[in-house]
Amino acid sequence: MSSNNTLKIDIFTCVWCGLTVSASAADGVRRNHCPSCLHSQHVLGHLDGGPSECHGRMPPIAIAVLRTGDWMVIHRCVRCDELTSNPICTDDNQLILMRMAVRPLAQPPFPLEVFGTLS
Repeated sequence: MSSNNTLKIDIFTCVWCGLTVSASAADGVRRNHCPSCLHSQHVLGHLDGGPSECHGRMPPIAIAVLRTGDWMVIHRCVRCDELTSNPICTDDNQLILMRMAVRPLAQPPFPLEVFGTLS
């Protein structure tokens, strides 16, 4: 009598740093990006949610915070420029997340000297 009760662990290799990653995050959430460098791969279509033929590398470009307080990583595909948002996971690299979150404050699109002349 044979048994097909084998445990299938869904893993992927990061397209940027090469880390072998479990598709299940530590908090049980399904992950689609590397917890170390936060890069992803363009595998889902934006409109229908089905498979994408692009398969381009998707570096993290920003952090968005939802009204609920949940943080999302924003990725942009280097091949087709499509943007996606994905929830962060508890074991994501906190240093990279914070660097992306404070980048708009550290590099504003206007000169900070203007604030010294305001009355």
